[in-house]
Amino acid sequence: MHKKKNIKTNTYLQGLRPISSTIPRGLRGILKKGGHNFSNVVDNWNKIVGKKISDNCYPVKINTSKHIENGVLTLMVKHGKEIDIEYERMNIIDKINSFFGYKYLKAIKLNIINQINKNNKKLITKKNLEKKFEINEIKNHELKKNLQTLVKAYNEKKN
Repeated sequence: MHKKKNIKTNTYLQGLRPISSTIPRGLRGILKKGGHNFSNVVDNWNKIVGKKISDNCYPVKINTSKHIENGVLTLMVKHGKEIDIEYERMNIIDKINSFFGYKYLKAIKLNIINQINKNNKKLITKKNLEKKFEINEIKNHELKKNLQTLVKAYNEKKN
């Protein structure tokens, strides 16, 4: 290895360089913070915790120290299943720590997802539509009749 003098910049070393110097700066920061570990957790979530737990929650983020240990995992949990996940909290921590081979997590934080029930959608009935759009106040008899048949056809198709 020998030093080479560049006119525009300071001296630099030629020869073999560490691979870390070829990685872009932004990616280097993510790797130092353990972003690849979070990626591994997300990719292997079903295998690590099992189907029962993975159906009810999923990982959102992991906050770790500089040394990538004693992290806090944030999980999004379906509403109503938070007690089940709370009981399995230590099992999840143990499974993830054994997956990595060292004490990667120390705690789990739960955030609850409020799900919207798709079956609770209100059907558009003639009465609701007439109230909403005030079909009865339309003076054009032909238009009024066509709107009423449209509502009737819509309701028959939904049922």
